[in-house]
Amino acid sequence: MLYTLTIILITIIAFLMVIVVLLQSGQGQGLSGGIAGGGGIGGGGNMMGARRTADFLSKATTVLATLFLTLCVLANFFIDQEAVTQSAIQDRAVPVQTEQDFGVPAETPPALPPQDQSPEPIPED
Repeated sequence: MLYTLTIILITIIAFLMVIVVLLQSGQGQGLSGGIAGGGGIGGGGNMMGARRTADFLSKATTVLATLFLTLCVLANFFIDQEAVTQSAIQDRAVPVQTEQDFGVPAETPPALPPQDQSPEPIPED
C-alpha cells in the first residue's frame, strides 16, 4: 500500500518536473521570455518579468528533482520483500533433480558394439 502511494507520488512529480523544465527559457524563449517580451510596453509586462519567472522555475525544478530522487530511494525500502521468495530468473529455471544415488552406476549402452573374442575361421579353398 505504501509502495503504491510512493509510486503514484513519483509519477506525479515526474510529470510536473517535465512541465517545469519545458517552461524554462532557452536563450530568451519560453515562458520567462514570453512574459517579459510580450507583456506590452511599460510596467504591465514587467510585473512578473523574465528574471522572476526564471528564478521561480529554476527553484521549482530543484525542489521537484530533490523530491523525485528522495522518493525513488525511499521506494526501495517500501517494497514488500516477504512476498518475493525467488527472483524472476529462479522462477523460470528448470528444476534440478536434487536426490541422486551415486552408489549405483547408470545403465548405459556401450559406445562400441560387442565384438567376439574368438577369431573367425578362415575358409579353405
